[in-house]
Amino acid sequence: MKFSVKSAAMSVLSVLVVAPALLAAGSASAQTVRGMEGSYLGGGASVGLSGEVGNNDANFGGHVQGRYDIPQAPVSLRGAALITGDNVNLVPTVTFDLGVAPNTNVYLGAGYAFSTNEGNTSALGNQNAPVLTAGVETAVQRNIALYSDVKVAIDGVANSDKTPVSIQVGAAYRF
Repeated sequence: MKFSVKSAAMSVLSVLVVAPALLAAGSASAQTVRGMEGSYLGGGASVGLSGEVGNNDANFGGHVQGRYDIPQAPVSLRGAALITGDNVNLVPTVTFDLGVAPNTNVYLGAGYAFSTNEGNTSALGNQNAPVLTAGVETAVQRNIALYSDVKVAIDGVANSDKTPVSIQVGAAYRF
């Protein structure tokens, strides 16, 4: 079986979309789950699978990521700086947040990746591109949150049909 970045990304996104529905279906309560609220700023590790022709290596790097919670709405504004090698992707997104357990959300959203050095490989390809994201976040203490997400760039590699994927894992300070 041949490994495909696109199929791996779709599998991860499917799990992140289906898991909350399964968790919610097991709940006998009609009450809505109050997920994680509040904003945060954090950082951690990133792995970019650029999918570039002739480049099957992962791009390891770091990232800085933040969330601005919009009170009384299941929506957040997010921003990330994915740092790998000679390039940085600046990725603003808008997400829909779904509480799946106390202090825990899954989220789905869309945004745009701006490449600071187009032409050089980065976590999300080698050019500016629209981005889809899916992730999970949980508050482990009053001011500490852990999060992980997947970002998929649509047409992120110039002159190729490859689909770049970036996976982030990090910790954040909540405020």
